[in-house]
Amino acid sequence: MPREIRLNAFEMNCVGHIQQGLWTHPRDQSTRYGELQYWVDYAKKLEKGLFDGMFFADVVGVYDVYGGNADAALRNAVQVPVNDPLMLIPAMATATQHLGFGVTANLTYEQPFLFARRMSTLDHLTGGRIGWNIVTGYLDSAARAIGIEGQIAHDDRYDLADEYMSLVYKLWEGSWDDDAVVADRAGGVYADPSKVRVIHHHGKQYKVDAMHLSAPSPQRTPVLYQAGSSPRGCQFAATHAECVFVNGQKMDGVKEIVDTIRAQAVAHGRNGGDVKVFMGATPIVGRTDAEAKEKFEEYRRYVSSEGALAHAAASLGIDFAKYDIDEPIDTGKSQAIVSNVTAMTRAAGPQWTRRKLLEQMVLGSRQTPWVGSAQSIADQMMSWSEATGIDGFNLSRTVVPECFEDVIDLVVPLLQERGAYKTSYGEGTYRKKLFGHDRLPQSHSAAQYRSGNNTGTK
Repeated sequence: MPREIRLNAFEMNCVGHIQQGLWTHPRDQSTRYGELQYWVDYAKKLEKGLFDGMFFADVVGVYDVYGGNADAALRNAVQVPVNDPLMLIPAMATATQHLGFGVTANLTYEQPFLFARRMSTLDHLTGGRIGWNIVTGYLDSAARAIGIEGQIAHDDRYDLADEYMSLVYKLWEGSWDDDAVVADRAGGVYADPSKVRVIHHHGKQYKVDAMHLSAPSPQRTPVLYQAGSSPRGCQFAATHAECVFVNGQKMDGVKEIVDTIRAQAVAHGRNGGDVKVFMGATPIVGRTDAEAKEKFEEYRRYVSSEGALAHAAASLGIDFAKYDIDEPIDTGKSQAIVSNVTAMTRAAGPQWTRRKLLEQMVLGSRQTPWVGSAQSIADQMMSWSEATGIDGFNLSRTVVPECFEDVIDLVVPLLQERGAYKTSYGEGTYRKKLFGHDRLPQSHSAAQYRSGNNTGTK
């Protein structure tokens, strides 16, 4: 039997997300991002296509590395303006029954006690369909926005994140017993005080002495996503992540990352199957190869090279405006997304130039699009799944909504015919649909903090 392929729509609450400039295409509707109905209709469409989730990226700064200012980002709507993605979730959840929602939140700038309540609230309101993409940030502009002079060093951010995770696990898993809420109307007792405990966390970064404010939600801890592929990022993912996103590179490079993360997870006492891996992909789908190529060439006419460079400059930590078109670029020691620098080096070679970079960004991003008939795209998805061990794809938008309509109407039926895609949703929470259980397994590091365990309130 072929491996089951899972699909997420990769989105952001803004105009220009990954493929820079395509918002100018006359059929693109992303400029409606401020309309709630736009997102509600979007969610319904994805649920019709049996997508596992809508995954929201987010940033809390602006892309101001290119040219030393944010002008290029503002001109080209490169993830600015950007609205809070969490606000969209309840409305989309009301309009759907099964679609999961993965939301990026930067723990460096989120107070953990209040963030834990926010995620528990969303888990309650969605009936257990919320996930959290754990990020530590990479924009100096975001650091300055909250009064820090610059970004914390890459590996130090992960050290902070490990403590942050232990604290929110204590709140989600250890503060309330499952049967703490009795709702005894006759006796006038809503919650049994003996089954609710104060969490005492005195760490290097955080000090909290409080009980979690939310009663246990369907999943308690949201489904945990993480996207780092650097050595330190892989270590963090092996400890915490249930779903890992990787950049599309060569098959052997992706397989190496997948195998490394799963091997490290096993070394941490987890099962290899406890981690699902999603690869970023940008399909341009037609009924025939010729139709897909024609659509691709049409899309290319709307690409913004300046926008693509502004985005790349921030995520790679390099100001490309300082270099002539064929001048060698010094990658230096970036504190941005280290895995992005590694992936770009693999794609463009050890010696970059602006010309080489732009040649890689044919559709306004560093992600090379897949262009072909529905059959060709289905073949590629299955081939990547079998060769690398990935579990699915994080599909970035091009021209919306047609890019997802093409996948839903043309590719999904072919995958279903081949037994590689579900024909209906399973019941239960987001985690149960992905892994078969509502709560984190005992093998996960969060389990040590559960109520009844000695370490739960330490």
